[in-house]
Amino acid sequence: MGLTSNKVLALAVLVAVALFAVTVWLWPRLARRSWRAVLGRVGLLLATQLSLFAAVGLAANNYFLFYGSWADLLGREQELGVVVDHAAGGDRVKVVEKRRMDVPGGQDPQIGGQVQKVVISGEESGIDSPAYVYLPPEYFQPAHARRTFPAAVVLTGYPGTAENLLKGLRYPRTAYEQAKAGRMQPMILVMLRPTVAPPRDTECVDVPGGPRTETYFARDLPKAVSETYRVGRAARNWGFIGNSTGGYCALKIALHHPDRFAAGAGLSAYYKAAEDVTTGDLFKGDAGLRNRADLLWSLDHLPQGRSSFLVTTSRQGEGNLKGTREFVGKVKAPARVSSITLDSGGHNFGTWNREVPPALVWLGGRLSAA
Repeated sequence: MGLTSNKVLALAVLVAVALFAVTVWLWPRLARRSWRAVLGRVGLLLATQLSLFAAVGLAANNYFLFYGSWADLLGREQELGVVVDHAAGGDRVKVVEKRRMDVPGGQDPQIGGQVQKVVISGEESGIDSPAYVYLPPEYFQPAHARRTFPAAVVLTGYPGTAENLLKGLRYPRTAYEQAKAGRMQPMILVMLRPTVAPPRDTECVDVPGGPRTETYFARDLPKAVSETYRVGRAARNWGFIGNSTGGYCALKIALHHPDRFAAGAGLSAYYKAAEDVTTGDLFKGDAGLRNRADLLWSLDHLPQGRSSFLVTTSRQGEGNLKGTREFVGKVKAPARVSSITLDSGGHNFGTWNREVPPALVWLGGRLSAA
């Protein structure tokens, strides 16, 4: 059983409860002052405390995904990354692994779809980044063999991992469930983190002198995916969604590239590029680049295309309420804007899991497969 398995968590909770019950049951017998009784009390208390700590630790790890496996936890996951060389004009998406979906019938891609672990190479930016691609069941069904599908880029926050999108936020499963229920059309998801030049946080901008992160997301990634999978190349075929830093990136790319993305959804997004020790000097003193990375400034000073935007916040718990209201107020036709405002919800997975299903439905409704 894997570290993040719900069976492991359930077993740890069961052991903790059982040890607590045993401690309560045996405590009267261990109330004597003999050395055996003292050792018994100490042993039961330690065992109960350790089991409780393990259960809480496993629950926290399942939520935040600090460690992905036992080997990762024990420091044994030291395998170096694999450099994939690509010839000019060759395939830009390298499939590394294929995973079954954790849904009924998930062992059959025609029933449950499939998640592929890939490396996507940027032709213009020169950036290679690992990603996960979710392909819906219809993609594998003979009846839809000639069908094209809409696609969405999905980004985590910083410094999150792409695994968070699969396990913590459950994007593939949510897309599968919403499509199966008829709430949205089947859609391909391309899931990765915004940190394509780790450990630096480049805020999805083209940094003078590199890395050219905006070029990678806005031009290279859609082109590579469209060449590999049955996805169209028009703006109406592509959307962008993310949380936190990924949400800022989604809004930024959709705002600045309406010719390539029809919609952008920012969950708990902020609206101005961060500049701190994690980003370094992003703009090299160029005030124009810094202003362009401010989405509120861009809405005021740059032409607005036909992109649709979705922004989310909460009245209590989020720090972006004021900025979100300003963003909504500045969007003008032909652009369109929608919003989700929760009564309360912090900057965490619990909040985003409440927003991902309606956000995916909204996104799917603004994209076209043709």
